[in-house]
Amino acid sequence: MQDFLWENQSSVSEFILLGFSKDSQINTILFNIFLFLYVSTLVGNGLIVTLIHLDSRLHTPMYFFLSVLSMLDMSYVTTTVPQMLVHLVCQKKTISYVGCVAQMYIFLVLGITEGWLFSVMAYDRYVAICYPLRYKVIMSPWLCGAMVVFCGLCSLVYTVFTMRLPYCGPNEINHFFCEVPAVLKLACADTSLNDQVDFILGFILLLVPLSFILASYIRIFATILRIHSAQGRLKAFSTCASHITVVTMFCGPAMFMYMNPGANASPERDKKLALFYNVISAFLNPIIYSLRNKDVKRAFLKLTGWGRTTE
Repeated sequence: MQDFLWENQSSVSEFILLGFSKDSQINTILFNIFLFLYVSTLVGNGLIVTLIHLDSRLHTPMYFFLSVLSMLDMSYVTTTVPQMLVHLVCQKKTISYVGCVAQMYIFLVLGITEGWLFSVMAYDRYVAICYPLRYKVIMSPWLCGAMVVFCGLCSLVYTVFTMRLPYCGPNEINHFFCEVPAVLKLACADTSLNDQVDFILGFILLLVPLSFILASYIRIFATILRIHSAQGRLKAFSTCASHITVVTMFCGPAMFMYMNPGANASPERDKKLALFYNVISAFLNPIIYSLRNKDVKRAFLKLTGWGRTTE
């Protein structure tokens, strides 16, 4: 593999990321917007991780997965956004061949892990609502850890199948980072096999988790409808609404991107989709999923001391 990388480097040693615009004023505006989103994402998700770590009442499988999701989101945006910010204010917009491979692989690992994590979180809600008395037995710490570790082992094929192709020029990637569909367009070879592999992997890594999520929620809603108390039904539905919203924001654009044939792909559309499931989704997750949660709010008030007068 290493020999292959260096062989490809002899023809293309670096790539140029075209980004969003050549207009310096537009890039300055985009820099400020994305800097705000990036810092807010780190602060919001970092706060969630800190609260869950410090408050013993949040040491449950549900909040364990929330903390993992927050750490994934912080890592996910850090893979792409700092480099994008630099390129928005600098003339040089290059990335080395090896840097591109590393960015692509890390991005895929984190993205695939997050997609599968959503299915694990749906199963967690299913167990909590349908089998509440057995919740802590079924969702044991060992099982939680095993599920998360399993999520990180699915992306090597994507990277190898993309970077095994020869890249002999041109070297301009019409994107703001090294994403598989954008890089494939520069290959000096037939990419039809890659398109088929991308579709199959997209099916396995996106539709299969979504099927697990759908199956879990069908069982959850069937259980909720049998609850006699209207307040109980509302509470159960509210615990699921945030998760469904986050899953839709992340998986919808990602599925459209990776399961669409390369010939039909639009660079400008792909950049917007990538922004949505990479940057916007990570920014909104703490607001939608965690900061609206009463337990997290209680932990925050306890940490800051603002809630002592009410306890």
